[in-house]
Amino acid sequence: MGAGLADMLLARERRRIEPLRLPEPLPLAAVPTPALLVDRPAMERNLRRMAEHLQQAGCGLRPHAKMHKTPLIARRQLELGAVGICCAKVSEAEMMRAAGIEQILITSPVASIDKMARVAALAADSAEIRIVVDDAERVRMLDEVAGAAGIRLGVLVDLDPRMGRTGIATGEPALELVRVVAGCSHLEFCGLQQYAGHLMHIEDAAERARRARETAAVGLETRALIEADGHEVALFTGGGTGTFDVDASITGITDIQAGSYVFMDEEYAAVGQGNRSRFDYFEVALFVLVTAISQPRTGAVTVDGGYKSFASDSVAPVAHDLPGLRYHFAGDEHGVLQLLDGAPDIQLGDRIRMVTPHCDPTINLHDWMVVVEEDGLVHELWPVTARGCSW
Repeated sequence: MGAGLADMLLARERRRIEPLRLPEPLPLAAVPTPALLVDRPAMERNLRRMAEHLQQAGCGLRPHAKMHKTPLIARRQLELGAVGICCAKVSEAEMMRAAGIEQILITSPVASIDKMARVAALAADSAEIRIVVDDAERVRMLDEVAGAAGIRLGVLVDLDPRMGRTGIATGEPALELVRVVAGCSHLEFCGLQQYAGHLMHIEDAAERARRARETAAVGLETRALIEADGHEVALFTGGGTGTFDVDASITGITDIQAGSYVFMDEEYAAVGQGNRSRFDYFEVALFVLVTAISQPRTGAVTVDGGYKSFASDSVAPVAHDLPGLRYHFAGDEHGVLQLLDGAPDIQLGDRIRMVTPHCDPTINLHDWMVVVEEDGLVHELWPVTARGCSW
């Protein structure tokens, strides 16, 4: 993809960043459905709870904006003490930078000159842009691109936590890559990233904690190897919502990349945490509001939210605080709520708040977050500014 085409796809001038304030507050009954709802008070409690936990643990927070794709939320995370934010893709980083955010780590490596040029352009605009690397030849290419742009770019070596997605093997291979970075004229080695995403949803909390500690130990051994070779490792970043409490307690991890804690979802809620069978340290603060629109047969009711409203890569949506309802996808535009024992009497026109199955890809399906305040009314809408920024 050429830079010109990417510019057109971003269409920055048409991507809203600031909230849309409504002339008059609206009740949920007046909100068109399906609608992506944010319970703002619950979200704020989650933000503060994570910030306070990590402050007490002496660990930083570098939250992942790929989850919410919304600069308004990223700004709030920074206000509460986050050391920076993460973006999975270059285009996400561009949208966050367009909103005035400077401290950005791009957590996926890039392999093409056009992407490298866009990273260099971001770094020319903000000296706090960082990106991960995991391949020696691409490091040399990135060095040339940075040199042509007249900048010095900070990079982190991405360690593969035996997940097989991105990263270089720990130990000697990682050390050799650090040496390559150190030999570059226009790159600066800043540290290591090790994100063990495959551990986040292990159902048994004790097993998840054990494997998180084992994985971190291997990465920290690599850090020690690199330091013994004379390289400063200022950052060791990784971890996520599922292992936030374990990661924050490990000496040597400088900050964690949690994202889903802001909103939570059914995929996270369904795993254990501590001594509890549900992960409820953070509250559910994100929903899709749907409307009952048809009842062609008894025992079930059709709602107006289907594959185009909910991510379908994991579990099914769950009705919030309503027993006896089981959701089934019924196509692009529809879902069916099966009415089981104890189900409420659902009438056509009723609104139901559904807990999202997986918050990240669900948010990416919606243009706006409908923000519900303490009074139960909607005062403003938040644009999902980086929606669709997957390149």
